[in-house]
Amino acid sequence: MEYNMIVAGVGGQGSILASHIIAEAAINDIVQNGGQGNVRVGETFGAAQRGGAVASHVKIGDIYGPLVRKGHADLVLALEPLEGLRIGADYLAPGGIAILNTVPESPVDVKVGAVDYPALASICAALSSLDAKVVAFDAGRLALKAGSAKCVNVVMLGAACASGVLPFSEQILVEAVKNRLPDQVVELNLQAFALGKEAYVQALSSAW
Repeated sequence: MEYNMIVAGVGGQGSILASHIIAEAAINDIVQNGGQGNVRVGETFGAAQRGGAVASHVKIGDIYGPLVRKGHADLVLALEPLEGLRIGADYLAPGGIAILNTVPESPVDVKVGAVDYPALASICAALSSLDAKVVAFDAGRLALKAGSAKCVNVVMLGAACASGVLPFSEQILVEAVKNRLPDQVVELNLQAFALGKEAYVQALSSAW
């Protein structure tokens, strides 16, 4: 078994934390269920500063290197839609899924005028043309509803859970969320997680 996913976003959105939560859940699943395999996480582009592109690769199963091969990502979880397109265009596997937060957080090259920001419909259509399912919703609004704009990443984790494509249970993922976050923000983030699950189900009716 091999499972590959990439969390894409810009610096400051929490994409690396989201990928580490996924990796911890995968490790715990292997340990608790007597499974076999490896878990690897690797960040690319290295631009952890606010506004720089960040892509965090997670590989689970009979794997060794930390980076997903091009055309082999089962899931692209995009905290920023343009970064989701950039990563998805290279890495999404045929039949894979892209889950997008629809709220733009303009990367540096857009801010300096080097690149035009495409319309959301164009982003979704381009990813769909890769033989991928594309589900998009406003995770920023849901994060604010939960109590903090900073929990967009956990909203997106809830959506990934609802997709049914993660290779471990919701319970194991929720425990990893609890373990990685300070006690004072756990309940807020669990609400964000639940809202992300609901949003994914609702967005399926308009999926690309």
